[in-house]
Amino acid sequence: RGEDDIQQLQKALLDYLDENTETDASLVFSRKFYIAQWFRDTTMETEKAIKSQKDEDSSEGTHHAKDVETTGQIMHRAESRKKFLRSIIKTAPSQFSTLKIYSDTVDYEDACLIVRYLASM
Repeated sequence: RGEDDIQQLQKALLDYLDENTETDASLVFSRKFYIAQWFRDTTMETEKAIKSQKDEDSSEGTHHAKDVETTGQIMHRAESRKKFLRSIIKTAPSQFSTLKIYSDTVDYEDACLIVRYLASM
């Protein structure tokens, strides 16, 4: 559930950036930067989680099926995030407006709050 909320906020922020590129061309760069940063964060979080799983396995001295399932869940979640981000990358900014979630309610202040919230995650 939390993952869906984060993706909705990411979509809303990217849509806000797309809608305002005509007044500020630097927002095109910002949009690309956020997508790349979120993709990088997903990769790093996955690597860290898998390393943590391996460290737990080696400290216990045995390998449990539960740990393998957890690693599988980590990989599945990461692939789901990356699939979402790749779908956004493949969508041209002008087409992205058709994916509106909260764009009618997102203004500059809301966009700032979304950025702060996502950064804290």
